[in-house]
Amino acid sequence: MADSRDEPLVLGIETSCDETGVGIVRGTTLLADAVASSVDEHARFGGVVPEVASRAHLEAMIPTIQRALKDAGVSARDLDGIAVTAGPGLAGALLVGVSAAKAYAYALGKPLYGVNHLASHICVDQLEHGPLPEPTMALLVSGGHSSLLLSSDITSDVRPLGATIDDAAGEAFDKIARVLNLGFPGGPVIDRYAKEGDPTAITFPRGLTGPRDPAYDFSFSGLKTSVARWIEAKRAAGEEVPVRDVSASFQEAVVDVLTRKAVRACKDEGVDHLMIGGGVAANSRLRALAAERCEAAGIRLRVPRPKLCTDNGAMVAALGAEMVARNRVPSDWDLSADSSLPVTDPHVPGHSHDHDHVHEVSKENLYS
Repeated sequence: MADSRDEPLVLGIETSCDETGVGIVRGTTLLADAVASSVDEHARFGGVVPEVASRAHLEAMIPTIQRALKDAGVSARDLDGIAVTAGPGLAGALLVGVSAAKAYAYALGKPLYGVNHLASHICVDQLEHGPLPEPTMALLVSGGHSSLLLSSDITSDVRPLGATIDDAAGEAFDKIARVLNLGFPGGPVIDRYAKEGDPTAITFPRGLTGPRDPAYDFSFSGLKTSVARWIEAKRAAGEEVPVRDVSASFQEAVVDVLTRKAVRACKDEGVDHLMIGGGVAANSRLRALAAERCEAAGIRLRVPRPKLCTDNGAMVAALGAEMVARNRVPSDWDLSADSSLPVTDPHVPGHSHDHDHVHEVSKENLYS
Protein backbone atom coordinates (compact mmCIF):
# COMPACT_ATOMS: atom_id res chain seq x y z
CA MET A 1 0.00 0.00 0.00
CA ALA A 2 1.34 3.45 -0.97
CA ASP A 3 2.40 5.83 1.77
CA SER A 4 -0.29 8.53 2.08
CA ARG A 5 2.53 11.08 2.16
CA ASP A 6 3.18 10.25 -1.51
CA GLU A 7 -0.25 11.59 -2.39
CA PRO A 8 -0.46 15.22 -3.55
CA LEU A 9 -0.87 17.82 -0.81
CA VAL A 10 -2.92 20.68 -2.23
CA LEU A 11 -4.43 23.89 -0.83
CA GLY A 12 -7.67 25.08 -2.43
CA ILE A 13 -9.19 28.56 -2.39
CA GLU A 14 -12.89 29.20 -3.06
CA THR A 15 -14.32 32.74 -3.40
CA SER A 16 -17.02 32.42 -6.07
CA CYS A 17 -19.79 33.96 -3.94
CA ASP A 18 -20.05 34.87 -0.23
CA GLU A 19 -17.93 32.12 1.38
CA THR A 20 -14.18 32.49 1.75
CA GLY A 21 -13.20 28.83 1.78
CA VAL A 22 -9.71 27.38 2.18
CA GLY A 23 -9.24 23.62 2.21
CA ILE A 24 -6.21 21.37 2.39
CA VAL A 25 -6.33 17.85 0.98
CA ARG A 26 -3.80 15.04 0.74
CA GLY A 27 -4.98 12.82 -2.11
CA THR A 28 -8.58 12.10 -1.16
CA THR A 29 -8.09 12.81 2.55
CA LEU A 30 -9.41 16.06 3.98
CA LEU A 31 -6.96 17.72 6.37
CA ALA A 32 -8.53 21.16 6.81
CA ASP A 33 -11.69 22.98 5.78
CA ALA A 34 -11.66 26.60 6.96
CA VAL A 35 -14.56 28.86 6.01
CA ALA A 36 -15.25 32.54 6.67
CA SER A 37 -18.79 33.47 5.66
CA SER A 38 -20.10 36.94 4.90
CA VAL A 39 -23.72 35.77 4.78
CA ASP A 40 -24.72 37.94 7.75
CA GLU A 41 -23.46 41.04 5.95
CA HIS A 42 -25.75 40.25 2.99
CA ALA A 43 -28.82 39.26 5.01
CA ARG A 44 -30.12 42.82 5.42
CA PHE A 45 -30.12 43.21 1.62
CA GLY A 46 -32.01 39.94 1.07
CA GLY A 47 -29.28 38.56 -1.18
CA VAL A 48 -25.58 38.62 -1.98
CA VAL A 49 -24.13 42.05 -2.82
CA PRO A 50 -21.06 41.50 -5.06
CA GLU A 51 -19.02 44.46 -3.78
CA VAL A 52 -19.67 43.52 -0.14
CA ALA A 53 -18.65 39.92 -0.91
CA SER A 54 -15.40 41.00 -2.60
CA ARG A 55 -14.37 43.20 0.32
CA ALA A 56 -15.19 40.44 2.80
CA HIS A 57 -12.98 38.02 0.85
CA LEU A 58 -10.11 40.50 0.95
CA GLU A 59 -10.36 40.81 4.71
CA ALA A 60 -10.77 37.09 5.36
CA MET A 61 -8.26 35.61 2.90
CA ILE A 62 -4.96 35.59 4.80
CA PRO A 63 -6.45 34.66 8.23
CA THR A 64 -8.44 31.81 6.64
CA ILE A 65 -5.37 30.43 4.84
CA GLN A 66 -3.36 30.61 8.06
CA ARG A 67 -6.16 28.82 9.94
CA ALA A 68 -6.31 26.05 7.35
CA LEU A 69 -2.55 25.45 7.47
CA LYS A 70 -2.66 25.33 11.26
CA ASP A 71 -5.66 22.95 11.28
CA ALA A 72 -3.94 20.65 8.78
CA GLY A 73 -0.67 20.72 10.70
CA VAL A 74 1.35 21.40 7.56
CA SER A 75 3.67 24.14 6.34
CA ALA A 76 2.93 26.10 3.20
CA ARG A 77 6.30 24.92 1.89
CA ASP A 78 5.06 21.30 2.01
CA LEU A 79 2.31 21.93 -0.54
CA ASP A 80 2.47 20.32 -3.98
CA GLY A 81 0.14 22.84 -5.57
CA ILE A 82 -2.35 25.67 -5.13
CA ALA A 83 -5.84 25.32 -6.63
CA VAL A 84 -8.37 28.12 -6.92
CA THR A 85 -11.88 28.58 -8.29
CA ALA A 86 -11.41 30.47 -11.56
CA GLY A 87 -15.16 30.47 -12.36
CA PRO A 88 -18.05 30.54 -12.66
CA GLY A 89 -19.13 33.03 -10.01
CA LEU A 90 -19.11 36.73 -9.14
CA ALA A 91 -16.29 38.38 -11.08
CA GLY A 92 -14.98 40.58 -8.27
CA ALA A 93 -15.15 37.80 -5.70
CA LEU A 94 -13.37 35.37 -8.01
CA LEU A 95 -10.60 37.91 -8.66
CA VAL A 96 -9.76 38.07 -4.96
CA GLY A 97 -9.26 34.30 -4.79
CA VAL A 98 -7.35 34.06 -8.07
CA SER A 99 -5.03 36.92 -7.07
CA ALA A 100 -4.32 35.34 -3.68
CA ALA A 101 -3.69 31.92 -5.22
CA LYS A 102 -1.26 33.37 -7.78
CA ALA A 103 0.62 35.25 -5.05
CA TYR A 104 0.99 32.18 -2.84
CA ALA A 105 1.89 29.88 -5.75
CA TYR A 106 4.52 32.30 -7.03
CA ALA A 107 6.02 32.94 -3.60
CA LEU A 108 6.16 29.22 -2.85
CA GLY A 109 7.33 28.14 -6.29
CA LYS A 110 4.35 25.79 -6.62
CA PRO A 111 2.14 24.98 -9.62
CA LEU A 112 -1.14 26.87 -9.89
CA TYR A 113 -4.43 25.26 -10.94
CA GLY A 114 -7.44 27.37 -11.87
CA VAL A 115 -10.41 25.01 -11.55
CA ASN A 116 -14.13 25.02 -12.25
CA HIS A 117 -16.53 25.64 -9.37
CA LEU A 118 -19.09 23.08 -10.60
CA ALA A 119 -16.54 20.34 -11.25
CA SER A 120 -15.22 20.98 -7.72
CA HIS A 121 -18.70 20.36 -6.29
CA ILE A 122 -18.60 16.91 -7.91
CA CYS A 123 -15.03 16.09 -6.91
CA VAL A 124 -15.59 16.89 -3.22
CA ASP A 125 -17.48 13.62 -2.87
CA GLN A 126 -14.13 11.81 -3.13
CA LEU A 127 -13.30 13.14 0.33
CA GLU A 128 -16.38 11.38 1.73
CA HIS A 129 -16.89 8.25 -0.34
CA GLY A 130 -13.58 7.61 -2.09
CA PRO A 131 -12.68 7.84 -5.80
CA LEU A 132 -15.50 8.82 -8.14
CA PRO A 133 -16.93 6.11 -10.39
CA GLU A 134 -16.28 6.68 -14.08
CA PRO A 135 -18.55 7.85 -15.52
CA THR A 136 -20.18 9.87 -12.75
CA MET A 137 -23.73 11.23 -13.02
CA ALA A 138 -24.05 14.38 -10.94
CA LEU A 139 -27.01 16.53 -9.97
CA LEU A 140 -25.71 19.93 -8.88
CA VAL A 141 -28.18 22.22 -7.12
CA SER A 142 -27.27 25.57 -5.60
CA GLY A 143 -28.19 29.24 -5.50
CA GLY A 144 -26.86 29.80 -9.00
CA HIS A 145 -26.99 26.40 -10.64
CA SER A 146 -29.29 23.45 -11.24
CA SER A 147 -27.47 21.06 -13.55
CA LEU A 148 -27.31 17.41 -14.59
CA LEU A 149 -23.75 16.52 -15.56
CA LEU A 150 -22.05 13.37 -16.82
CA SER A 151 -18.30 13.06 -16.26
CA SER A 152 -16.00 10.29 -17.45
CA ASP A 153 -12.95 12.12 -16.03
CA ILE A 154 -13.49 14.94 -13.55
CA THR A 155 -10.23 16.64 -14.61
CA SER A 156 -10.94 16.75 -18.33
CA ASP A 157 -14.41 15.60 -19.37
CA VAL A 158 -17.64 17.00 -17.94
CA ARG A 159 -20.69 16.90 -20.23
CA PRO A 160 -23.84 18.91 -19.42
CA LEU A 161 -27.06 16.97 -19.98
CA GLY A 162 -29.40 19.64 -18.65
CA ALA A 163 -29.49 22.90 -16.74
CA THR A 164 -31.85 25.53 -15.41
CA ILE A 165 -33.33 27.81 -18.05
CA ASP A 166 -34.29 30.50 -15.52
CA ASP A 167 -34.16 30.50 -11.71
CA ALA A 168 -31.92 27.92 -10.07
CA ALA A 169 -33.39 25.85 -7.23
CA GLY A 170 -31.50 27.70 -4.50
CA GLU A 171 -32.53 31.05 -5.95
CA ALA A 172 -36.19 29.98 -5.82
CA PHE A 173 -35.78 29.00 -2.14
CA ASP A 174 -34.35 32.44 -1.36
CA LYS A 175 -37.14 34.27 -3.18
CA ILE A 176 -39.96 32.31 -1.56
CA ALA A 177 -38.38 32.77 1.86
CA ARG A 178 -38.36 36.51 1.19
CA VAL A 179 -42.07 36.48 0.26
CA LEU A 180 -42.77 34.57 3.50
CA ASN A 181 -40.61 37.03 5.48
CA LEU A 182 -38.33 34.22 6.65
CA GLY A 183 -35.04 35.99 5.96
CA PHE A 184 -31.91 35.07 3.99
CA PRO A 185 -30.61 32.54 3.05
CA GLY A 186 -33.91 30.80 2.33
CA GLY A 187 -32.90 27.16 1.93
CA PRO A 188 -32.18 26.20 5.56
CA VAL A 189 -35.17 28.07 7.02
CA ILE A 190 -37.68 26.66 4.51
CA ASP A 191 -36.29 23.18 5.14
CA ARG A 192 -36.86 23.74 8.86
CA TYR A 193 -40.47 24.98 8.51
CA ALA A 194 -41.28 22.28 5.93
CA LYS A 195 -40.58 19.52 8.46
CA GLU A 196 -43.65 20.68 10.40
CA GLY A 197 -45.84 21.17 7.32
CA ASP A 198 -47.86 19.02 4.92
CA PRO A 199 -46.16 18.58 1.49
CA THR A 200 -49.51 17.64 -0.06
CA ALA A 201 -51.46 20.60 1.37
CA ILE A 202 -51.09 22.75 -1.77
CA THR A 203 -50.50 21.54 -5.32
CA PHE A 204 -47.84 23.71 -6.92
CA PRO A 205 -46.68 23.25 -10.56
CA ARG A 206 -43.78 21.00 -11.59
CA GLY A 207 -41.94 22.90 -14.33
CA LEU A 208 -40.76 21.24 -17.55
CA THR A 209 -42.22 17.83 -16.74
CA GLY A 210 -44.53 17.53 -19.75
CA PRO A 211 -43.99 14.89 -22.45
CA ARG A 212 -42.67 17.46 -24.93
CA ASP A 213 -40.48 19.36 -22.46
CA PRO A 214 -36.67 18.97 -22.40
CA ALA A 215 -35.99 15.80 -20.40
CA TYR A 216 -33.14 17.13 -18.26
CA ASP A 217 -33.62 20.91 -18.13
CA PHE A 218 -35.07 22.69 -15.10
CA SER A 219 -37.35 25.70 -14.63
CA PHE A 220 -38.38 27.09 -11.25
CA SER A 221 -39.53 30.55 -12.29
CA GLY A 222 -43.14 29.45 -12.86
CA LEU A 223 -43.20 27.64 -9.53
CA LYS A 224 -41.81 30.69 -7.75
CA THR A 225 -44.49 32.91 -9.33
CA SER A 226 -47.26 30.44 -8.51
CA VAL A 227 -46.25 30.24 -4.83
CA ALA A 228 -45.90 34.02 -4.55
CA ARG A 229 -49.36 34.59 -6.06
CA TRP A 230 -50.91 31.98 -3.76
CA ILE A 231 -49.44 33.77 -0.75
CA GLU A 232 -50.54 37.19 -2.03
CA ALA A 233 -54.11 35.94 -2.58
CA LYS A 234 -54.26 34.65 1.01
CA ARG A 235 -53.03 37.98 2.37
CA ALA A 236 -55.41 39.97 0.13
CA ALA A 237 -58.30 37.93 1.53
CA GLY A 238 -57.15 38.75 5.05
CA GLU A 239 -56.35 35.11 5.78
CA GLU A 240 -53.34 33.80 7.65
CA VAL A 241 -50.67 32.24 5.44
CA PRO A 242 -49.89 28.68 6.57
CA VAL A 243 -46.11 29.12 6.41
CA ARG A 244 -45.28 25.51 7.27
CA ASP A 245 -47.62 24.01 4.66
CA VAL A 246 -46.49 26.49 2.00
CA SER A 247 -42.85 25.68 2.77
CA ALA A 248 -43.45 21.95 2.63
CA SER A 249 -45.52 22.07 -0.56
CA PHE A 250 -43.09 24.37 -2.34
CA GLN A 251 -40.08 22.31 -1.25
CA GLU A 252 -41.79 19.10 -2.40
CA ALA A 253 -42.38 20.58 -5.87
CA VAL A 254 -38.68 21.45 -6.20
CA VAL A 255 -37.22 18.16 -4.99
CA ASP A 256 -39.80 16.09 -6.88
CA VAL A 257 -38.61 17.56 -10.19
CA LEU A 258 -34.90 17.40 -9.30
CA THR A 259 -34.94 13.75 -8.26
CA ARG A 260 -37.31 12.60 -11.00
CA LYS A 261 -35.09 14.04 -13.74
CA ALA A 262 -31.87 12.82 -12.13
CA VAL A 263 -33.08 9.23 -11.85
CA ARG A 264 -34.34 9.37 -15.44
CA ALA A 265 -30.92 10.56 -16.64
CA CYS A 266 -29.20 7.69 -14.84
CA LYS A 267 -31.53 5.17 -16.47
CA ASP A 268 -31.22 6.73 -19.93
CA GLU A 269 -27.42 6.86 -19.77
CA GLY A 270 -27.03 3.44 -18.17
CA VAL A 271 -25.30 4.83 -15.06
CA ASP A 272 -25.96 2.88 -11.85
CA HIS A 273 -25.20 5.65 -9.36
CA LEU A 274 -25.99 9.31 -8.71
CA MET A 275 -23.93 11.97 -6.96
CA ILE A 276 -25.73 15.07 -5.61
CA GLY A 277 -23.79 18.22 -4.74
CA GLY A 278 -24.16 21.97 -4.27
CA GLY A 279 -25.70 23.97 -1.45
CA VAL A 280 -29.25 22.67 -1.94
CA ALA A 281 -27.92 19.12 -1.54
CA ALA A 282 -27.90 19.91 2.18
CA ASN A 283 -31.73 19.98 2.05
CA SER A 284 -33.08 17.11 4.15
CA ARG A 285 -36.10 16.39 1.94
CA LEU A 286 -33.98 16.31 -1.24
CA ARG A 287 -31.65 13.79 0.38
CA ALA A 288 -34.53 11.64 1.63
CA LEU A 289 -36.50 11.59 -1.63
CA ALA A 290 -33.34 10.97 -3.68
CA ALA A 291 -32.48 8.01 -1.44
CA GLU A 292 -36.00 6.62 -1.79
CA ARG A 293 -36.15 6.94 -5.58
CA CYS A 294 -32.59 5.74 -6.16
CA GLU A 295 -33.20 2.64 -4.06
CA ALA A 296 -36.38 1.87 -6.01
CA ALA A 297 -34.47 2.23 -9.29
CA GLY A 298 -31.41 0.23 -8.19
CA ILE A 299 -29.18 3.30 -8.26
CA ARG A 300 -26.46 3.93 -5.67
CA LEU A 301 -26.66 7.41 -4.17
CA ARG A 302 -23.60 9.45 -3.12
CA VAL A 303 -24.22 12.70 -1.24
CA PRO A 304 -21.47 14.43 0.78
CA ARG A 305 -22.23 15.58 4.32
CA PRO A 306 -24.02 18.96 4.36
CA LYS A 307 -20.89 21.00 5.23
CA LEU A 308 -19.19 19.75 2.06
CA CYS A 309 -22.26 20.51 -0.09
CA THR A 310 -22.14 24.27 0.45
CA ASP A 311 -19.27 26.28 -1.07
CA ASN A 312 -15.95 25.41 0.55
CA GLY A 313 -12.22 25.28 -0.13
CA ALA A 314 -12.04 21.53 0.42
CA MET A 315 -13.84 20.86 -2.87
CA VAL A 316 -11.35 23.05 -4.76
CA ALA A 317 -8.42 21.32 -3.07
CA ALA A 318 -9.94 17.93 -3.92
CA LEU A 319 -10.07 18.77 -7.62
CA GLY A 320 -6.61 20.34 -7.45
CA ALA A 321 -5.20 17.16 -5.91
CA GLU A 322 -6.77 15.15 -8.72
CA MET A 323 -5.14 17.50 -11.26
CA VAL A 324 -1.74 16.91 -9.67
CA ALA A 325 -2.27 13.14 -9.40
CA ARG A 326 -3.21 12.91 -13.10
CA ASN A 327 -0.37 15.21 -14.21
CA ARG A 328 -2.66 17.83 -15.72
CA VAL A 329 -0.98 20.95 -17.07
CA PRO A 330 -0.93 23.76 -14.46
CA SER A 331 -2.39 27.17 -15.25
CA ASP A 332 -0.22 30.04 -16.46
CA TRP A 333 0.53 33.14 -14.41
CA ASP A 334 -1.87 35.11 -16.60
CA LEU A 335 -4.78 33.04 -15.24
CA SER A 336 -7.81 35.27 -14.85
CA ALA A 337 -11.24 34.93 -13.28
CA ASP A 338 -14.00 33.89 -15.68
CA SER A 339 -17.46 34.56 -14.26
CA SER A 340 -19.05 32.37 -16.95
CA LEU A 341 -16.46 29.58 -17.17
CA PRO A 342 -18.30 26.67 -18.83
CA VAL A 343 -18.61 23.41 -16.94
CA THR A 344 -17.04 21.68 -19.95
CA ASP A 345 -13.74 23.24 -18.77
CA PRO A 346 -12.96 21.51 -15.44
CA HIS A 347 -9.76 23.53 -15.25
CA VAL A 348 -7.86 26.26 -17.09
CA PRO A 349 -4.61 24.71 -18.35
CA GLY A 350 -1.59 26.76 -19.32
CA HIS A 351 -0.32 27.01 -22.88
CA SER A 352 2.98 25.29 -22.18
CA HIS A 353 3.94 21.96 -20.65
CA ASP A 354 7.20 23.53 -19.48
CA HIS A 355 6.51 24.96 -16.03
CA ASP A 356 10.10 24.81 -14.78
CA HIS A 357 10.00 28.61 -14.37
CA VAL A 358 7.59 28.06 -11.48
CA HIS A 359 10.21 26.18 -9.53
CA GLU A 360 12.98 28.69 -10.24
CA VAL A 361 11.30 30.91 -7.65
CA SER A 362 11.42 28.20 -5.01
CA LYS A 363 15.23 28.28 -4.85
CA GLU A 364 15.00 31.23 -2.53
CA ASN A 365 11.41 30.60 -1.45
CA LEU A 366 9.82 34.01 -1.08
CA TYR A 367 7.42 32.66 1.54
CA SER A 368 9.61 32.79 4.62
